[in-house]
Amino acid sequence: MRQVNRRAPTTTFLGLIGASLLLVASMTATAPVAAARPADPDTGFALPFNGAPAYAPLAPPRLMRPDQLNQPLGQRAADELAARIGLGRGDALSDRQYRALVTGGGIGGSRSAATTIDACIRILTNTRGRPMYSKVNGRVVTSVLGSYGLYVTTGGLLQSPANATAPTRQVNTLIAPGGYVGNWLRANGATHSLVALYRSAYTVEAAFGFAAQQMSGAAQLVTNTKNGVSATVGMSMAPPLWIVNFALIYIVKPSLAAQMPAYWAPIPSAVARASAASPTGQIPYLGVASYFR
Repeated sequence: MRQVNRRAPTTTFLGLIGASLLLVASMTATAPVAAARPADPDTGFALPFNGAPAYAPLAPPRLMRPDQLNQPLGQRAADELAARIGLGRGDALSDRQYRALVTGGGIGGSRSAATTIDACIRILTNTRGRPMYSKVNGRVVTSVLGSYGLYVTTGGLLQSPANATAPTRQVNTLIAPGGYVGNWLRANGATHSLVALYRSAYTVEAAFGFAAQQMSGAAQLVTNTKNGVSATVGMSMAPPLWIVNFALIYIVKPSLAAQMPAYWAPIPSAVARASAASPTGQIPYLGVASYFR
């Protein structure tokens, strides 16, 4: 990942603005792929999909070699990135707090909420060594598609993590103002993590991410155009969404944030077209699995 020479600015502490792990809100546009302005010449993403200019260079670049596909970020890069967006290991939950959060323990814990949170982390860290498992026609199917900004559901449907049915959308209510996550952190001695999150790049990137989501349709895909070449990728790999997700996962457990995709990959055009044409943004994975081999 490229580095920026200036230190990332620290944002002021603001109240939670209703963003989920993917800032998924009720969608008001119908276009499957949207771009508001000309693409940034460095990243290829247009505003608001590019996010804040100061942070855009920190997001994963497009892969250049096949071996970079679904490559995880790695711990060293994750720690360096965290520092550049205003976070540190001291802001993360303790091991005890992490285990309680993802199992529904602690004061005010909820097993169902924990299941959703854990599913979100698994979806967003679907890189090498961390496959998703689905059951299709009685057999288990594995998939690793993190770099594409896609994942396969337990029932075998290919979709964006921002799809209306995804845990990464349903978690919205859990981290909304006055929601489960904020209340749990305060009740379980992790207020410092919440404060650190909103003093980081999370706050400004969340605003860009929210706008990006509002401009996209059911498929939740985004166009990247660089050097005259256009490609499509899932919304979770657009810079502001990826940084927001990274910040959230890093305060939960830094070693999990290190498993997020280090590079984004263009979705095969036939798959992108099929996803965009689907009224739900979902298509059977087995029908297109060969495109990802």
